[in-house]
Amino acid sequence: MQLFEKNAGIRFRKLDFLNLAFSHRSFANESKESIENNEKLEFLGDSVLGLVVSEYLYKNLPNKNEGDLARIKSFVVSEDSLAIIAKILKIDNFILIGKGEEYSGGRNKKAILADCMEAVFGAYFIDSGFKASQNFILKYLIPEINKVLENRHKKDYKTLLQEYVQKNFKNYPKYSLIKKSGPDHDRTFWIEVKVDNELYGPGIGKNKKEAEQKAAALAYKHFSKS
Repeated sequence: MQLFEKNAGIRFRKLDFLNLAFSHRSFANESKESIENNEKLEFLGDSVLGLVVSEYLYKNLPNKNEGDLARIKSFVVSEDSLAIIAKILKIDNFILIGKGEEYSGGRNKKAILADCMEAVFGAYFIDSGFKASQNFILKYLIPEINKVLENRHKKDYKTLLQEYVQKNFKNYPKYSLIKKSGPDHDRTFWIEVKVDNELYGPGIGKNKKEAEQKAAALAYKHFSKS
């Protein structure tokens, strides 16, 4: 934990909070002792993160309207963005996970890393207060904000496609699972998306969210060219 503190450039008053932030549900469930998991800290950290980013965007982008600010925030606090920060901070080395998650590559799952990152934000807020957690969050989130402003961020094609379809066809994209294969710990999904009675895809991914994003990307790029 002290190595994490050094990597992150922060210092906890009480390391118990940081230890709890690293405790994934799978680890707590497999423990012979009764221990808590990090889900409540994740819940808190999500709210602290949202407030810090919203305030920063409000103060520093006065010429942007509410819709633009919401769009920028959605990219910045996304699972992809938080997983990148978690990797920078080497959270994958510190997180406590159960044997099942370990065997299925849990240390590299974006959802687990992003959730743990939010739990760390929540733990630091409880431990050291709003100002300290604000400084910590902005240290790593401002570069992600700048990526969005400079159009260097990873695109959320599901959102882009939905906005395009609502504007041009007055309805919504419809996603369908057409195939899945592999054991529970190593599934592959094939998903198509229907827009204006035309099918696009399939998008292929290791989970439904990833496959939907890839299907949406294929459809959105088709409409972008036309």
